[in-house]
Parts: sequence; C-alpha cells; structure tokens
Amino acid sequence: MSLSQRVKKIEPSPTLGLVAVAKNLKAQGHDVIEFGAGEPDFNTPDNIKAAGIKAIEDNFTRYTPNLGIKELRDAICEKLEKENNLKYTPDQVIVSSGAKHSLFNAIMALCDVGDEVIIPAPYWVTYPELVKMADGIPVTITTTGETGYKMTARQLQAAVTPKSKIVIINSPSNPTGAVYTEAELREIAQVCVENNIYVISDEIYEKLIYDDEKHVSIASFGEDIKKLTVTINGVSKAYAMTGWRIGYAAGGNEIIEAMDAFQSHATSAPASMTQKASYEAIAGNQDAVEEMRKEFDKRRKFIVDELNKIPGITCQIPKGAFYAFPDISGLYGKTIGGVTIEDDNVFAKLLLEKVYVAVVPGSPFGSPGNIRLSYANSIEYMKKGLDRINDLVAGNI
Repeated sequence: MSLSQRVKKIEPSPTLGLVAVAKNLKAQGHDVIEFGAGEPDFNTPDNIKAAGIKAIEDNFTRYTPNLGIKELRDAICEKLEKENNLKYTPDQVIVSSGAKHSLFNAIMALCDVGDEVIIPAPYWVTYPELVKMADGIPVTITTTGETGYKMTARQLQAAVTPKSKIVIINSPSNPTGAVYTEAELREIAQVCVENNIYVISDEIYEKLIYDDEKHVSIASFGEDIKKLTVTINGVSKAYAMTGWRIGYAAGGNEIIEAMDAFQSHATSAPASMTQKASYEAIAGNQDAVEEMRKEFDKRRKFIVDELNKIPGITCQIPKGAFYAFPDISGLYGKTIGGVTIEDDNVFAKLLLEKVYVAVVPGSPFGSPGNIRLSYANSIEYMKKGLDRINDLVAGNI
C-alpha cells in the first residue's frame, strides 16, 4: 500500500495510545491506576445535560450553520468580551468539533508548505503533528523548570526566520501547568507584531488556574496583536464535557472565513444538540466550574507533595490546568524492579508493566526527563497509584 507522505510523517497520539493500553490491561483483570488522560473525572453539570436532552426532545437534531448556531456564537462573544477583554462579532467566531479541531482548522488556514511554526517545549503532543499535517515545519523552543517552563520573548526573537509564520501559545499549559504573566505575554506580542507572526493562543484551561494567578488573553493588548491572533477555547475541560466535542475559535474575518471554508468540506458543523448544551455551559450558571476548580486545587497540592516525597523525583507546583510534570532524571542510572532507568520512556513502561500505573513519558511533549500525571482523579484514587510508584522506587516491590 502506498500511503501519503503526509500521513507517514505523523506520530500517533501517545496519550490516546496509553489510554488504550491501560484499558486493555483493565479488561484482562488488572487493577490499573490511570494518570494519563487529560479528562476530568467529574460528571457534566446537570443543567448542561438537561439542555442537551431538551435539544433532542425538541428534535433539534439536524444540520446547523457551518459556523455554529448563532445563539452559541453570541454567547461566546459575550464571554470573550466580559472575561477576556476581547470584542468579536458572531461572524468572527467558528464552532468546531472540539478545541483540537479548532486548532487544526486554524493551522490549515494559516500554514503553507514549508512555513515554520514556533512551539515552546514542553508542548501538547498534538501541536507538532498538526503542523506536519499542514506540511509546515515545527520549530521547537526548549524551556526548563528554571524558567517555569515558559518561553521568553528573547527566545522567540532568536528563533524567528524569514519562514516563521505562526507561534503557538498555550497558557495555562498542558503538560506543565505554566501560566504566562501579562508582562511576559506583552513582550511576546511585541515580537510577533514586529515580525508579522501569527499567534494561535490555546486557552482551553483558562478557568482552571490557581494561587491568585490571572489568565490573560494575548489578543487583548491592542488591534495590532489582535489581528494576528486566533484565540482557541472550548467547553471540554472547564465544564467536564470532553465527550461533547465542542471547541471554538475567534479571530479576524479573513482567518475565520478561511477556517469556515475548510471546515465546510472537512466535517461541517459539530453536532446540533451539543451546541445547545454548550450554550448552556457558557451562558448558564457557573457555580459548578468553581466547585471543580477548587477540588482540582486540593488535588494539585496533594499530588505535588506526594511526588516530592519520592527519592529521585522533583515536581514544581503547576499554576493551572490539571497536570503534574515531575522531573524524574534523578532516577537515571538506578536499577528499579530489575530495570535500569535510562530515560522517561523506560520508567513509564516499568510503571505500567510492574505496578500497573499509567503515566505519560515527557519525551513526546518535547521534554525528556519528565513524566506527566493528570490529577483529574480523586485523592483516594491518586494515593493508591502514588503509593505504588513510591514502593517501586524504594525497592519494596
């Protein structure tokens, strides 16, 4: 079979792959503790579910406009103006089948063959693959724990070439939980404006933020940066709606029109009833969001404290999202469970095979030496897994 070169360049998602392996082990009867998936364990709030059910009962089950239903786009515009200091009209918003789909549409609309897309590492594993799918070139900027895993404006400027087209910003970050400050984003915005570089700002975790940190949208700094920015968001993380598959993008008319044209042939609009539920999520009562955020905050502190008790593992406290991203390089060279730990991939494989704990190695995120653990699980559940990791590292297993 002769597959396309485009497809041959793409690596499968390691997080989805890990989930599949973990579920297979569970099906075999093993008690697997999963820290891999970026999915809240909370149920979708009742008011949102009721809105989806009502849409079905009202027979709101047919095609919608490709951009998405207007009431949802109106609600998104109101949300962006109120919470993000961003003023858009409904024709400058497109609703898609998840934030990942919105990202894909934006990259396909902006990225040409050979264009360079600058991505700070650690990064969400999908970013480089989306760029490859658009025949672009991912350009990685390496960040470290010493800088809070955040790209500086100076690093960005140093990476700019005549082929630079886009920079992807993810704040709060998956996998590190890093949150860019307003001052940091203003400096980055200045570099982008001076070099005419587009910004894709992935803000899907904006409502999951801690320690009095503040989420800031880079497009809010003025018209110069706003016209270069596509702001991406969705309902999956903040509202526990991962399976409802609704994301959205806001940007200038030309960009959104291009995304609209692309989506019209690729997928058309997302499901009608999930759009109705998403309207309720964005426009309705927000109390459940804050309740979930507070619980994530408790879990965040717990998992970081427990990880830092394990010899050879150090973990910074994340400021947003629901991931811990510990450095496990202190285990390198040690023999644990009969296996010499050479890298993060070896350690992650050992955890899954020896104690049935599923974590994601840092290498696919562009950060060898780390692992990612989601704390979108109960404290009792996480303690069970962390105890297994500690016992294995301590030689008690």
